[in-house]
Amino acid sequence: MPAAHYDDIIIGAGHNGLTAAAYLADAGRSVLVLEKADHVGGATVSAMPFAGRPAQLSRYSYLVSLLPQQIMADLGVDIRLIRRRHASYTPLPTDPSIGVLVDHGDLTATAGSFHRATGSDTVFTAWQSFYTRVGTIAARIFPTMLEPLRSGAEMHDLVIGTDSSEAEFWETLTTEPLGTLLEQYFDDDVVRGIAATDGLIGTFADLDDPSMRQNICFLYHVIGGGTGDWDVPVGGMGAVSGALYQAAAAAGAEIRTGVQVLGVDPTDGTVELSDGRVSASMLYAACAPSVVNELLDDPIPTESETRGAQLKINLLLDRLPRLRDGSVSPDAAFSGTFHINESATQLRTAFRQAERGQMPDLPPCEIYCHTLSDASILGPELAGHHTLTLFGLHTPPEVFDSPGAVEHAVGATLASLNSVLAEPIQNVIAHDVEGRPCVEVKTPQDLEDTLGLPGGNIFHRSLQWPWAESDTEVGTWGVETPHPRLLLCGAGARRGGGVSGIPGRNAARKVLGG
Repeated sequence: MPAAHYDDIIIGAGHNGLTAAAYLADAGRSVLVLEKADHVGGATVSAMPFAGRPAQLSRYSYLVSLLPQQIMADLGVDIRLIRRRHASYTPLPTDPSIGVLVDHGDLTATAGSFHRATGSDTVFTAWQSFYTRVGTIAARIFPTMLEPLRSGAEMHDLVIGTDSSEAEFWETLTTEPLGTLLEQYFDDDVVRGIAATDGLIGTFADLDDPSMRQNICFLYHVIGGGTGDWDVPVGGMGAVSGALYQAAAAAGAEIRTGVQVLGVDPTDGTVELSDGRVSASMLYAACAPSVVNELLDDPIPTESETRGAQLKINLLLDRLPRLRDGSVSPDAAFSGTFHINESATQLRTAFRQAERGQMPDLPPCEIYCHTLSDASILGPELAGHHTLTLFGLHTPPEVFDSPGAVEHAVGATLASLNSVLAEPIQNVIAHDVEGRPCVEVKTPQDLEDTLGLPGGNIFHRSLQWPWAESDTEVGTWGVETPHPRLLLCGAGARRGGGVSGIPGRNAARKVLGG
């Protein structure tokens, strides 16, 4: 029997694969999506990990910034996002009774918070100047994410415009390590660290790393939506992938789960499955480049460094813990990003320890509380409870390799959190119906084993600048491979990373035109 033939076959039903499927099927093409897991969504899923406790936690990814409104409008998906009033709260590591609260709703209060923490009025002025320039960059770059790639020179001219005063900032951001830029703006070690963390989410690098991976990561974290805001998805991340699944299925895409792909031949579009063979005119890898390379006889180029560097801990609490800082309510502190031991010096120390394969003595991490913005993820019997998402930095796979390493890492990370609280977090952790603490841990190894993320890298590989880095890339969509019939449509494409749908949409545009 001849293999079933489709216009398009997409390998991977994460949110990017579903986005590509929805666009392609809506254009009238026959689309097949193949997913190894028994469910869709990839890292963009919700789960109830605690027995007898109806809390739909965002298991892996947890906030949305890079998903363009245009994609939601094009696909007619109902994804509701809540803007967080409080961007961040950072207790001083040396005196956690004082902290910096960045409140978008009250600049005067934010200025006062900076003054109390630093003893200076100029630090907040520098903060405003820095983020005004970042905001200009965000507003100008983000719309280009849905266009063919511009050259680096074209992006420079777009960002700078006629304002030469922006040129020095842009030049430093794109040619010097992030640490250099931050030192130019901020004398205060803690404030420098608050800004620095956007460059280190899921990226294992020192602030002064000459590769500038941290600069690229920083840029992606501050351009989302043209504002850099990180929003809370109503219903959790499962609502995002669920809406995209519905859009793809309604458009006519065929989506199969529990399917093992054994091989891909991009010369004739054949895909070998454990139970047969299918073929297509175009193939799309919504998985990591290194994963699709395992299926190809002629691999596509990709860098060898793919390590992730994060520890994810999901918690269900009976109530929020008390703070040492009596001037800030826990609701305000935990509704934004709560920075823990993330001064620039602490970040550098943690990196150097992790680089030696050692779990940092005082792990830098950050927390946010979904339920302060959206309580819909909790069942009615959990009224008054809260979820916390903890994201630990500088924890590459090797720090979890030895026996007992995961338990040690979790203990060290919770101790780091406790160092800035007025009571141990263990005092307020809820228990499931079997009496076990409601704590779920995800290491880079877990992400590789469960999601196929190489080295647990949440971006599939190192992020890339969102413009062409060679003349041959100019005018392309950043999804092309050396095989004309094979496109990347996952986070490993140029302009990938994060929950965005951008690579999926751009791969579809490459084929559909426009």
